[in-house]
Amino acid sequence: MIKRLLFDELKNHLQKQEISFIVGPRQAGKTTLMKLLKEYIEKEGKKAVFLNLDIETDKQFFTSQEKLLRKIELEIGKSGYVFIDEIQRKEDAGLFLKGLYDMNLPYKFIVSGSGSVELKEKIHESLAGRKRIFELSTINFVEFVNYKTNYQYETKLLEFFSLDPLRLQSLLEEYINFGGYPRVILEEKVEEKRKIIAELYQSYLERDIVNLLGVHKTESFTALVRLMSAQVGQMVNVSELSSTLGLNIATVNNYLWYLQKTFLIDKVTPFFKNIRKEITRAPVFYFYDLGMRNYALGIFGATIPVSEFGFLFQNFIYKILKEKIWDTSIQIHYWRTANKAEVDFVLDMGTEVIPIEVKYQKLEKLHLTRSLQSFISTYQSSRAFVVHLGKESQKRIDHTKVRFIPYFQLLFQKL
Repeated sequence: MIKRLLFDELKNHLQKQEISFIVGPRQAGKTTLMKLLKEYIEKEGKKAVFLNLDIETDKQFFTSQEKLLRKIELEIGKSGYVFIDEIQRKEDAGLFLKGLYDMNLPYKFIVSGSGSVELKEKIHESLAGRKRIFELSTINFVEFVNYKTNYQYETKLLEFFSLDPLRLQSLLEEYINFGGYPRVILEEKVEEKRKIIAELYQSYLERDIVNLLGVHKTESFTALVRLMSAQVGQMVNVSELSSTLGLNIATVNNYLWYLQKTFLIDKVTPFFKNIRKEITRAPVFYFYDLGMRNYALGIFGATIPVSEFGFLFQNFIYKILKEKIWDTSIQIHYWRTANKAEVDFVLDMGTEVIPIEVKYQKLEKLHLTRSLQSFISTYQSSRAFVVHLGKESQKRIDHTKVRFIPYFQLLFQKL
C-alpha cells in the first residue's frame, strides 16, 4: 500500500457538510483512497456505504434520488457516510447531486470521478458552493520516496535527502522514467511496468476520449499526444501542429482542450506586462504524469537520453510547484521576450512575482543567467530561485535575494 498525503486532508473534511469531491486522472488511486476512508470511518464506529457507478448492480440505484436514498437508508439507516465512485457515469450528475445536497440530508457525501469533460465542467458548475474539490494526481515524489524506503524516513525526509545524494539521484531517475501511476510503481519488473502503462494509455484513449468525448479519429489524437510529449516545456505553435497533423486549427485547439480536461497535460501561459516586448500568446505544456509522457514518446523503461532529462526535470519541478499552489490564488506562468530572454517559471502572487529557473546540473558557482538578471531588473523581484542538483547557497543582487536550492528542498519550501 502506498500512503497518500491527501488522506489526512480528506479525513479532516469528513466533518464538513459540503460534498468532498475527489477528482484526478483515471487509475490514480481515487477508489483505493475512498475505501481507506470508509475503513477509517467504520473503525470509528460509524456507518458508511460504498457505491460504484462502474458496477451495474450499483448503477441501478441512481435512476432517481428517491431510489438512491432508499438504498442508502437500507444500508446505513438514518445517518452516515455515502461514498459514490465514478460519478461521471451518471447523466446530469451535477444536478442529481445538487438535489441531494439541497435536501439537507443527515448524510455526508464523498464523491469521486475521473477527468472527463462532464466531470470537470458541468458537475462543478451545478455544485457551486456545495463542494470542496480535492485533486488526487498520480503518486508524487514524496509519496514515492516514502514507499521505496519503506517509510523509514517518513518524518525526516529532508535529512535523508541531504545525507544520501546517490540514493536520492537513483530514486529521482526512476521516478522521472516511470512516473507515478500506483500500479506501475507497485510492479517490480520493467516489462510488466511497460504492459501496465500501455493498458492505462489504451484505456484512457478508449474510455475518456472515444466514449466520453466522442473523438473517433484516434490516430490523429494519438499523433498529437506524441507531438506534445516531444515539446514538454517548449512553446507550442498551434499552426505548426495543425500543419503537421493535417487538422484544422479549431480541431487542434479542441483536442488540446480535451487533453487538459482529462488530466493528461496542463497548460502554462506566459507572464507579461509589456505586450510589445514580451511574447504573449504561445503557451507551454507539461504532463500530469511523466511515465505517461515517456510512453507516448516511446522511451518508457528505456535509457533516457541526456538531452531529454532537462525537460523532464523541468516537468518534474512544475508538478511540485503545481501541488504547492493547488489551493491558493498563486498562478504559474513562464516568461519569454522578443529578445529570447526566458525564465522557466514565474509565480504571480498578486503582490509580488517570483522567477524560478530550473537547471538539471550541480551549480558550483553562483552564476545568474542573463535572462534571470533581465527579469529581476525589469520587475524588481524581492526573491528569486534557481533550482538545481547541487547545494544551497544565496546571492543578493541589489534588493533581490536569489536562492540556489537543491530541488528536494523545494518540496518543503514555503512560497
